Parts: sequence; C-alpha cells; structure tokens
Amino acid sequence: MRRRPSAFTLIELMIIVAIIGILTAIAIPKFASLIRSSGEANGKGNLASLRSALNVYYGDLEGQYPPDLAALTVSSKYLSDVPATKTPYYHADSSSELDGGISAFNDAGGWLFNNNATDPNVGELNVNCTDTDTKGSVWSAY
Repeated sequence: MRRRPSAFTLIELMIIVAIIGILTAIAIPKFASLIRSSGEANGKGNLASLRSALNVYYGDLEGQYPPDLAALTVSSKYLSDVPATKTPYYHADSSSELDGGISAFNDAGGWLFNNNATDPNVGELNVNCTDTDTKGSVWSAY
C-alpha cells in the first residue's frame, strides 16, 4: 500500500491565493468608503455641537447671537474650542470662520457663520463647502 503525501498541491495553493485576492479586492474599497463615511459623520456631529452651543448662547443672552464662534469658547462655558469641519477629501480640516450670510460662500472650507444682526437669518451656521458628501447632499445645505 502506498501512502499519499500530506502536503498541498500547487493547484490547491493557487486556488487559495486567488480566493484571498478576490476577497481583498472586495474588502479594500468597502473599507475606504467606511472611513470616508465616518469622517463625514464626525463633521456633521461637529456642526450639530456648534449649533447647539449657539442656541444655548442665544438663550442665555436673551436673543443675541455671539459676534463670532470664538465667543462660544470664552471661559469654556459653551465649548472648550471650536471644532474642525471635517469635510473629507475636499478641504483640510479647519475650524476657521467666514462671517456673513449665504452670499458669502467661497468654498474655502471651515464654518460660515451669519453674524449680521440686520439679516433675518442671523445666527445661521453652515459648512463653507459646496461639494457633495457620499449620499450626494451638498455640504453647505446642512
């Protein structure tokens, strides 16, 4: 009786390598998409935090918005610092601020805060970015 060797054949090893290659080709793009989505969620969360701090400030000062976003960080009463915008792949993460209404958009990244007291949309806060997110929504529309 002949004993069969207990090693893998070259064909079996090639099939295993091919399967691993296919799984990798599927997983890497999905992983990149998940990283981008998490960055967008972080940016939207930062926008929500800033808007919430603005609402508390507005309530504390009985109907007045701050002159700029940095006023929210004084004494760390509302925020410890102004968070970054986190618009992945379009602009660098930035906590810079552009003051003015919707007409002031310049697509430079950062925050767009309307601090014009005579504007009916005073206190409005947007992301200063006209690119779209992974779902096709324009960043400045949030």
